[in-house]
This record gives sequence, C-alpha cells and structure tokens, in this order.
Amino acid sequence: MSDHQNLLAEQRRALILDEVRRRGGVRVNELTRKLSVSDMTVRRDLDALARQGVVEKVHGGAVPVVEARTHEPGFEAKSALELTAKEDIARAAAAMAVPGSALALSGGTTTYALAQQLLDVPDLTVVTNSVRVADVFHAAQRPGSSGARPGAATVVLTGGVRTPSDSLVGPVADRAIASLHFDVLFLGVHGISVEGGLSTPNLAEAETNRRFVQSARRVVVVADHTKWGTVGLSSFATLDQVHTFVTDAGLSGEARAEIEERLPGLVVAGRSSGDAPAAP
Repeated sequence: MSDHQNLLAEQRRALILDEVRRRGGVRVNELTRKLSVSDMTVRRDLDALARQGVVEKVHGGAVPVVEARTHEPGFEAKSALELTAKEDIARAAAAMAVPGSALALSGGTTTYALAQQLLDVPDLTVVTNSVRVADVFHAAQRPGSSGARPGAATVVLTGGVRTPSDSLVGPVADRAIASLHFDVLFLGVHGISVEGGLSTPNLAEAETNRRFVQSARRVVVVADHTKWGTVGLSSFATLDQVHTFVTDAGLSGEARAEIEERLPGLVVAGRSSGDAPAAP
C-alpha cells in the first residue's frame, strides 16, 4: 500500500480487509504505518469490520473470520459490504444490457444494485428469482413515483422457497427457469475460484443457479473482488461456462492475471487510487 491519507473510510477498510485476508492477520501498528493514519483511526476501522463480521479483533490487531462453507449471510448483512464496489460493478454491467433483450438476474446484493441501473434501459424483459430485484422494478412503476414509463421493463418473478438472501429457489423456481431462454444472465455469486468454479453455501440455490446458467446464451458474473478465491459448499458452474466476469478495482494484479488466463472477458470497474478510469 502506498500513501492512503486521503482515502474514504470505506476504501480504507476495504484495504485493511484485503490485507487481513491476504496475510492471515495484521497488527495495528503495521496498518498505521502503511495507511498513514492514527492508531485510533485504525482501531475504529477494525471495530467497524468486526461489527460486519468479516474480521475478529485480537490483542494488537485482527485476523480473518473463517466462515463455514455452509454459512449464508442475510441480505441486510451483505448489503453493508463493498458498497462502492457494487455500484461500480452495477454501472459497468448495465452498459452491457441491450434494449429489448431478455435478461435474467439472480439473487444477491450486487444484482440488486444492477437492477437499479437497468431502470433506464428500455423494453427489457427481466426474469429474476430475487424478491429484492423484482421490488426495484415494481417500485419504479408504482403510482406516486414517476408513473408508468414508456419502455419500462416487463418483470417475471419465479416462484419458490425464500432463502436468507431473499432469493426464491427449489423445484418451482427450477421448472420456471428451465422453460425460458435468456440473452444474458447477470449472476451474483457467493464465491468464484479456479478450484470451485461458481459456488454457493445453499444447495437449493445451487440447483436454481445451475438452471439459470443452462438457460442463458451468455453468462455474466457480477461480483466484487472479495468473492474471488471463495468456495462455498456447492459448485453449480465451471469457469468455462462464464463469458464475462465484472468485478471492481480492488482485485489484485495476480488475481487479474489468473482470471484472464481462464475467462474470455474480464471487466474491472471503477478505479484504484492513482489509476486511470477503467475502460467501459
């Protein structure tokens, strides 16, 4: 890390979390030197990360929280993480949506951010198993907002059993998705890695996501950099089934090289400190 004196708290905490995960733990005095901030600022950042459940404070520093492969945080808990990254990813992914096309959006906080960006793309047909995503489009057309707009998306919400992340999964959702065909699937994931491909801690969600992948002509994974290298309980797709991976500028150079060797498309949205803007 170079000089990070002017970083926003969210950016600084993302850098701290990356350092904790990469090294397996950090000390407060190391972070104060690397970030050029006070001891008190680092401790406040570690307190905030500990409240989010992503690090565990220990004497003099912090270590990563090792989650079980079956652990599935709720939607609200995940919503508080990597906010800027998700917004960057959502804007970049929305630029890939062609007016008049048929899209599928899986559940997740990143696809929720994407749904808000897709409101301005006309004449879409959107199929989703996410209650939250469907609500974004519904709220935009609710009387008292701007009213029904020409070219507003047609939204199809699958049935199914609701998960902690507010996705609908199970046999009902699977049958509905298997009968449809999408131009593009925008897919949020719990984890993406070389060894595990795309994975999730929820077995039923894995099967529903598998149906999504099979029904799509093009698969675009939207996931922030913390998802790279994470492996959930159940894999539902391999990397060679992914056409494009849209992530954020927090992805390390080593990870970028590894991904570019295996995927036909990598889009890094946003910018790191001192970087030029990412290409659209």
